[in-house]
Amino acid sequence: MYEEKDFSHLLGMEGFSEGMLKDHFKLYNGYVKNTNELMKTLKVMTNNCMEFSELRRRFGWEFNGMRLHELYFGNLVKGGKKLNEESKIGKKIIESFDNLGEWECDFRASASMRGIGWVILAYDPVGDKLFNVWVDEHDGGILAGAVPLLVMDVFEHAFIKDYGLGKRAYLESFLKNINWEEVEKRLL
Repeated sequence: MYEEKDFSHLLGMEGFSEGMLKDHFKLYNGYVKNTNELMKTLKVMTNNCMEFSELRRRFGWEFNGMRLHELYFGNLVKGGKKLNEESKIGKKIIESFDNLGEWECDFRASASMRGIGWVILAYDPVGDKLFNVWVDEHDGGILAGAVPLLVMDVFEHAFIKDYGLGKRAYLESFLKNINWEEVEKRLL
């Protein structure tokens, strides 16, 4: 069974109200609870029934919702930690995008797209390359075998309470609060 992680240390982070963060934590806690419930239910069900098939499909949604939220909250820190272009992650971004500005421009463009989902800086260990990817929902668009390094939630619940429809202002706050040390730890 999975245990809920405590992200309360993010309360007071610039650009993210306490109310919005607490609501977001509750949503994450629901994904953990639902993942655990589905694991228990699927363990006792026979795989030849229609309910099993639908619950098996649902499991990917709940599990990815749980894990992506953990990565999202995990790559944030009050005040942010600046990206050093000489660090391992900085060098890999420059190698993949030519320079940090090109990466940021691409990330901003991805995050500003209309729609809901996730924007992920992902590492493809086979091709040894980084990509910014748009992930619809939780279960469509994830690159097979890629490692999520930097995860940004762009579902409305992540910003609408504080920013209304101003997703770009939310993006600015997100970029100011990235913990690049944590992002680098995720790079294999």
